[in-house]
Amino acid sequence: MEVEARPRALTARAGGRWQHVLRFLVVMGPGIITANVDNDAGGITTYSLAGARYGYALVWTLVPITVALVVVQEMCARMGAVTGKGLADLIRENFGVRLTFYAMVLLLLADLGNTVAEFAGVAASLEIFGVSRYATVPLAAAFVWWLVVYGSYRRVEKVFLLACLFYLAYVASGVLAAPGWTNVLRESTAPHARLDAACVTMLVGLVGTTIAPWMQFYQQAAIVEKGVDYPYSRLDVVSGCIFTDVVAFFIIVACAATLHAGGVPIETAADAAQALRPLAGAHCAALFAFGLFNASLFSASVLPLATAYSVCEALGWETGVSKRMREAPHFYALYTGLIVLGAAIVLVPGIPLIPVMYLSQVANGVLLPVVLVFMLLLINRRDLMGEYTNGTAMNAAAWVTVAVTSGLSLYLAVAVFFGAAS
Repeated sequence: MEVEARPRALTARAGGRWQHVLRFLVVMGPGIITANVDNDAGGITTYSLAGARYGYALVWTLVPITVALVVVQEMCARMGAVTGKGLADLIRENFGVRLTFYAMVLLLLADLGNTVAEFAGVAASLEIFGVSRYATVPLAAAFVWWLVVYGSYRRVEKVFLLACLFYLAYVASGVLAAPGWTNVLRESTAPHARLDAACVTMLVGLVGTTIAPWMQFYQQAAIVEKGVDYPYSRLDVVSGCIFTDVVAFFIIVACAATLHAGGVPIETAADAAQALRPLAGAHCAALFAFGLFNASLFSASVLPLATAYSVCEALGWETGVSKRMREAPHFYALYTGLIVLGAAIVLVPGIPLIPVMYLSQVANGVLLPVVLVFMLLLINRRDLMGEYTNGTAMNAAAWVTVAVTSGLSLYLAVAVFFGAAS
């Protein structure tokens, strides 16, 4: 049984404080990287729009969203450590090929839209400084392809962790926007929101961009490939989830304190960076634009990688950055195809990128309940998880997440069908 075969993954070894710190630094990676990629070009656009259109009114949603994110990602870490298998692998083995195929088709379509959004973010962030997308997008695509195809897992992870540090640019941007912190605190602790279709669409977008389906597949696959100790992995997950939503908080605050207060309309994160210049200064605008570039390039590396992991696991093909191209041809072919197609779409003249960037986040919110139901059914199987199944409190939190996300998604579908959503 897998639980007995992998005891190292479940029990923290004895040692002093500094030994535990060093072990955490070795294990650190999958949780922090997965959570931070969540703040991608589409996510930054969604947070920017939330702040610019609704001020601080939706800041409070980050608190329950962070709790839900921790709950979901912790389950992935636990399943990976206990079973030694990726999520797509487990879905195929326990629910059959047909359901797995449909889930992978939906995931592939959503992730292609997200990959397009990442390269659109690369283009938009550097066009602020006068650099053409026809130069930046091909170079960015070549770089992320080279990094993964010719890099080892350890080197790729180090680059990804370095990219996580650059998200601090958004913290600085939020501080430079000089919001009224008393007002921010009051709004953050007083839940309120309009129930019109546009506001609910934004809520679905916030959920979809903060808890995206690809995250569960990627994190579990990365944990399995790295072979980490579960207690340290859990800390990696929790710290990553908190950090990513702190960054989201400062993005919303920066836009609320300046753009919403000044009545400045925006449609993209790039618009937000440009509009911040006269309102909050050149440094704030430059940091915002740099953050968008870093997030877009970082996510353009990870999202196709997450999709390649998921689809290849589901179909029983070899996966892993540690393997060479001849050892995992389908894995690298899918990764390469998503990068090429995503970059090419962005370079098509006149293509409407804004709907792709925003609606891809909403699509994540619609797809998420399907993935969560699979996870909950798997993690409560004693023949798979042994004594590491969910407790009552964890199950309650997870099912509430599924119910709320499903309700928001259903509302959006009905509003769009009747033409009520804008």
